[in-house]
Amino acid sequence: MRFIFKTDYGQDIKLAKHGGHVFWYGALMLLLVAAPWLFAEYWLAQLTFILIYSIAGLGLMLLAGFTGLFSLGHAAFLGVGAYTQAVMTNAGVPFPIALACAAGLSAAVGLVVGLPALRVKGIYLGMATLSFGFIVEEVFARWESVTGGNSGIHIKAPDMFGWKLDSGEAFYFLCLLLAVVSTLAILNLLRSPTGRAFVAIRDSEISAQSMGIHLARYKTLSFALSAALAGVAGALYAHKLQFISPDQFNILQSIELLLLIVVGGVGSVHGAFLGAIFLISMPQAIALVKDYLPAAIGQAPGLQGVVYGMVLIAFVLFEPLGLYGRWLKVRTYLQTFPFYRKGMFKRQKSFQKSDRLK
Repeated sequence: MRFIFKTDYGQDIKLAKHGGHVFWYGALMLLLVAAPWLFAEYWLAQLTFILIYSIAGLGLMLLAGFTGLFSLGHAAFLGVGAYTQAVMTNAGVPFPIALACAAGLSAAVGLVVGLPALRVKGIYLGMATLSFGFIVEEVFARWESVTGGNSGIHIKAPDMFGWKLDSGEAFYFLCLLLAVVSTLAILNLLRSPTGRAFVAIRDSEISAQSMGIHLARYKTLSFALSAALAGVAGALYAHKLQFISPDQFNILQSIELLLLIVVGGVGSVHGAFLGAIFLISMPQAIALVKDYLPAAIGQAPGLQGVVYGMVLIAFVLFEPLGLYGRWLKVRTYLQTFPFYRKGMFKRQKSFQKSDRLK
């Protein structure tokens, strides 16, 4: 087991706690940068989708995992960003400006949706956000002059002031850059007083308010920042598919995003990426296994939904901390073997509830 001898208060807020972090994350970045030369075009496209969903997962993780406000209509923010990007790009607006507008408009919508969070919470907040998702989906379908209605709308390739990113490799590097920037932004936000206020609200609203934290301000801010990240992911999603329609941002998409953070690990930045990997790789795994199953099961139209439901139930019952929580247990077991005891991790978790955000 690694023991860190701290000699400076600044070590508590460093992004890299020790040299092992620098080495492994540096190796991961080198692998991601070399991915276009290591993987085929199809797998590079899947990796691009993982990065896009990771950005959306970071936004929902900030809201649900670090502030404790669950949303069942987060696909609506994804749709607002996607349609804003599509309309502005098709009008000839450069990509960076269109992306900023997509994030800004999504954040503004998130502020409006965040207002009910000031008075309701739990299942009632979920119902409010679910209703908002239905309203936005209907707006996308009815506002045909802007969105194209149910017929959808095509979107051009990203234009960086005359430089078009019309290849899969160029767009992958764009998504990688935005994913890294979003991750660093979230990590630095969590180290700031604002991020610590979010965690305090999640752990106990009464205790947070007694310490002088303005609940209304920080709850709406959390909704706005979460919606902004979802808008960025929606803009990239629209460019990747090159065609969007209202049915792509329905309740099922919101449930998939919620599944992403639950399976990845609620309250963990790593969980957003692990959940995105699960969300993109699971359909591929189901497609590979489908041919070996009996025809009555393999050809059933709802097979993917059943598998998702079973996986979600399994994680809720047996591993509430998700994939990242399981990795922490495996790492602790390997570090303390042969002195690991079954209840060791549980006792640490009960005493260090807020430390899940690492």
